[in-house]
Amino acid sequence: MGAIKYGPAPRAGEAWLPRIAAMSASPLPASPTSASAGPAAAWAGPALAMGGAVAFSGKAIIVKLAYRHGVDAVTLIMLRMAVALPFFLLMCWWAGRGRAPLPWRDRGIAAALGFSGYYLSSYLDFLGLQYITASLERLILYLTPSVVLLLGRVLHGKRASGRQWAAMALAYFGLVLVFGHELTLVGPRVALGAGLVVASTLSYALYLVYSGEVVQRIGALRLTGWASAVASVLCLAQFTLLRPLGSLADIAPPVWWLSLLNGTLCTVLPVLMVMLAIARIGSGKAAQYGMVGPVSTIVLGVLILGEPFTGWVAAGTLCVLGGVALLARAR
Repeated sequence: MGAIKYGPAPRAGEAWLPRIAAMSASPLPASPTSASAGPAAAWAGPALAMGGAVAFSGKAIIVKLAYRHGVDAVTLIMLRMAVALPFFLLMCWWAGRGRAPLPWRDRGIAAALGFSGYYLSSYLDFLGLQYITASLERLILYLTPSVVLLLGRVLHGKRASGRQWAAMALAYFGLVLVFGHELTLVGPRVALGAGLVVASTLSYALYLVYSGEVVQRIGALRLTGWASAVASVLCLAQFTLLRPLGSLADIAPPVWWLSLLNGTLCTVLPVLMVMLAIARIGSGKAAQYGMVGPVSTIVLGVLILGEPFTGWVAAGTLCVLGGVALLARAR
């Protein structure tokens, strides 16, 4: 699967990085040392890409588990980003070593991109997970490349080819299958949840569309660190404004360790894993292996959350994965 040439930075908190590979500004070549290394080294890149995708997919599972303990989205996203913030600051420092400080203009742009791509998109996604299954949420987020393509046409007049339109039609048809099936099982709340996750996808797609120039100037890792740190601070500020600090004492103990897992194993670690995978095997192949993400979300949802798995879900998932794969191949 080739890389789709859209904005390149990973998403802090969401589906950031199975998609960083599929939406890099330009495909990265595979490491020249990987081909001449032994079998174990040759599998390191694919293993990192698949492991990162699976770890990212665990985010929705953890959020759904936490909701069972009565916590709300404002509190849950604050805990997650509070855990991840030190790592994002470390990322900023690492990416900026030996380089001039960011100009204030770039800091302001990074902050705006962090608001749209990381804070708003993540918050809307957390809200949506209150009403829909983890499987449907992951399928909606996986359609980000098609949303970026549509935004490119609306905002910049970029034309899509017939193959791209066909690929998007297949992917959206699969989403309609899963959405319609879930709507019959759960009711109107599914429409609200799906709408919130679609808004999350749109917010992140806008970030991808407008981040390209900044990434070329300051680098993907540095932008990711800055924007993610800004989003973390916004989540902390939101909690301070909307919830009394005393409410922290009422949080159930499982929510604390679930948030610890969410902020580390499902946020920071996957970013590093997929970036290392891209360095070894290139963005196109990393995107191919990253397609295990939606599948792993469905499997984990069935095994851990007891979500239903039906022929409708299977057919819809295959259509979405096939559509995204075709979209990536269509130039």
